[in-house]
Amino acid sequence: MAKRSTHSGSIVNTRARYDYDIKHTFTAGIVLSGAETKSLRLGHGHLRGAFVNIKDNELWLFNATITPTKTNLNAFSEAQQTAPRKLLVKKRELAELAAGKEQGLTIIPLKFLTAKKFIKVEIATAKGLKKYDKRQKIKKRDTQRDIDKAIKRL
Repeated sequence: MAKRSTHSGSIVNTRARYDYDIKHTFTAGIVLSGAETKSLRLGHGHLRGAFVNIKDNELWLFNATITPTKTNLNAFSEAQQTAPRKLLVKKRELAELAAGKEQGLTIIPLKFLTAKKFIKVEIATAKGLKKYDKRQKIKKRDTQRDIDKAIKRL
């Protein structure tokens, strides 16, 4: 019997929600080779430092790292691990993303969705947070945690 993967079905960009204020999310398909697909299904990739840009009226994912597994080490080189990858969205969604980009918003990848048949990328339009915004967010989270603890004791 084949071994089951211990991977949960998504690779999350944990810094994204800390560094950005998320406005609107989209789900996009991604163009991958077979070796890249296998690596992502096994959880061999990350979105740290990745970003999405519109080039020639198409959506591209930059700096997303997909590392090879032990069985496909020769499948793609060091440069191909962070190669730009084309994202597939509907024309209406592309127009919305382009409008957000013109308003000064950033398009960031939030997670790779690998649980179903097709591998998809969840992307979002977001505005970068300043340092004082991050501090306020942490303070608010800590006070809410203290309130929840106090209520639980009662």
